[in-house]
Amino acid sequence: MYKEEDLVRIAKRENNTKRKYLVVNRLQGKHIPVSPKNAFEMFDALAELVKEAYSGEQLLLVGFAETATAIGAALAVKLDTYYMQTTREEIGGVNYLFFSETHSHATEQKLIRTDLDLVIDQMDRIIFVEDEVTTGNTILNIIDIIEKVYGKRVCFSVASLLNGMNEQARKRYEERNIQLHYLVKTNHDSYTRIAESYCGNGMYCSSSTQMPEVELKMLTVSDYRNARRLNRGGDYLKACKKLWEQICSGIEIGTGQKILVLGTEEFMYPALLTAKYIEEKGNFVRCHATTRSPIAVSKEEHYPLHTRYELVSLYDKGRKTFLYDIERYDKVIIMTDSDSEEKEGIYSLVHAVHSCGNQEIYFVRWC
Repeated sequence: MYKEEDLVRIAKRENNTKRKYLVVNRLQGKHIPVSPKNAFEMFDALAELVKEAYSGEQLLLVGFAETATAIGAALAVKLDTYYMQTTREEIGGVNYLFFSETHSHATEQKLIRTDLDLVIDQMDRIIFVEDEVTTGNTILNIIDIIEKVYGKRVCFSVASLLNGMNEQARKRYEERNIQLHYLVKTNHDSYTRIAESYCGNGMYCSSSTQMPEVELKMLTVSDYRNARRLNRGGDYLKACKKLWEQICSGIEIGTGQKILVLGTEEFMYPALLTAKYIEEKGNFVRCHATTRSPIAVSKEEHYPLHTRYELVSLYDKGRKTFLYDIERYDKVIIMTDSDSEEKEGIYSLVHAVHSCGNQEIYFVRWC
C-alpha cells in the first residue's frame, strides 16, 4: 500500500492566485522523470480498486487532460473498458461538452460529445480518472453537464491516485452517490505554507527556436489512434504495440543504455508504454513529458523540480510549454501526436534536450 510520503511532493505554482501549490506525484511520469515500471505498478494498483468495485458493469473511463491522460489510458487498457480523455486541443468535425477547471492556469476543458453520444446508453457507469482530487469541483462541473444533456442515465465514480477532499467536499459527493476510489488520502492544510516557504531560485532556461547543431533523426509512424476520441482499452493497446514495433524498426534499441522517452503535453501513455518496453529490454529508462504548467523551480534539495525549460508548444506555436529536470542520456526519444508543420516547437524542445549534453536524439511523430 502506498503512503503519502511515497508519492507526494509539494511545488510552488507560478503566478496562480487561485491555488499557490501544486501536488507533484513523483511516480506519475509527468513532471518528474520516472522509471516506467514504477508508474505502471501504481496505475495497476488503482485499476484493481476499480475492478473490485465494478465487476460486471459496462464502464466508460474518462482521463483528465493533461496530467491524468496516461493514468486513464492505463486503467482502460488494464480493464479493457471504453476510454476517452478530455482535451484542450481542437479536434475537427466534432461537437463538444465544455466545462471549466477553475483552479488551473488553463481553465477550459472539453469532452467530445460526438463520441459520448455513441455509447452513453450502453454504459452503466462513467468513471473520471484523475491524478489528484482536491475539491472535486471540476468533476462535478462535467457531471452536471452530462446529466443536463443526457438525463440521469448513468452512474458516476472517481478514481484518483490521490484524494485531498475535505469533509465538506466528500459529503457533496456522498449526497449525490458519486463513489470515490483512491490510493492515498492527503491533507492539504499545510500545502500552501510549504509552497510559500520555497525560494523559487532554481534555473530558468528559455529555449532557442533555432535548430541546434545536432543530427535529429525523424520517424513518422502510421496507424494513429487518438485517445481524445472514443477507444476500447484493448484496441488502444494494440495500436500502441504497433507503434512500438515501428519504433523498433526505425531506432536501434539495444541493452544496457541510459534512455529518456519524452511525451508531449496530453500525449503521455504511448510514450510511457514505449519506455516500459525499452526498460524491459535491460536499459535504464526514464520517462516524463512536456506540460502547460508553469511551476517554480528551486535549488532546495528536497524540492521536487530544480531546472525549468520554457518551450514553444508543438501543438500551437503561440503557446508556452515547459519541461523540467533533464539529464544526459545515451538516447533521447521524443514522442508526439502533433501534426503541426511549424518547426519552432520541435526546435525549442530539441534545443533544451541538446543543451544538457544529449547528442543522439530521435523525434517520433504518431499522427
